[in-house]
Amino acid sequence: MSHIAVERNRRRQMNEHLKVLRSLTPCFYIKRGDQASIIGGVIEFIKELHQVLQSLESKKRRKSLSPSPGPSPRPLQLTSQPDTPFGLENFKELGACCNSSVADVEAKISGSNVILRIISRRIPGQIVKIINVLEKLSFEVLHLNISSMEETVLYSFVIKIGLECQLSVEELALEVQQSFRSDAVYANEI
Repeated sequence: MSHIAVERNRRRQMNEHLKVLRSLTPCFYIKRGDQASIIGGVIEFIKELHQVLQSLESKKRRKSLSPSPGPSPRPLQLTSQPDTPFGLENFKELGACCNSSVADVEAKISGSNVILRIISRRIPGQIVKIINVLEKLSFEVLHLNISSMEETVLYSFVIKIGLECQLSVEELALEVQQSFRSDAVYANEI
């Protein structure tokens, strides 16, 4: 009888742990509710988080190795953009949009930061590419929020404008849009 109780307790604990893992993982990583899908989705999510962590650590090392300021900064140029593709009524500030069939990118000035919103279909590893583009352009990610529904994902960044940044808001939106291009070309070739 004690063996049955021990096994029942083990299964109960496994189910509780799986529920916690599922609640901590964005839903688009987990396709079905079975144990293998949950664990597989969590592994994929952890791998992507690990890539983001490596990218941020690399950026930190680069900053510590090159403390000298870059070329003199050029302020971000502002353009008026009355229509917002994301339906955000209270988000009518100065900025730029760059839309395509793969992704819609919106960059807006908010104080001394830029708010960047990207909506696209879910592409594994895309967040790492976006962060790499932002770092290469001398932006610092202050906050990132990822929301998803089925195969669509919304990335919302708050980014700090670096001293070395010499881009306009339009150029920023275009550069982020370019990070999706290689995936779109690859997807069309398959």
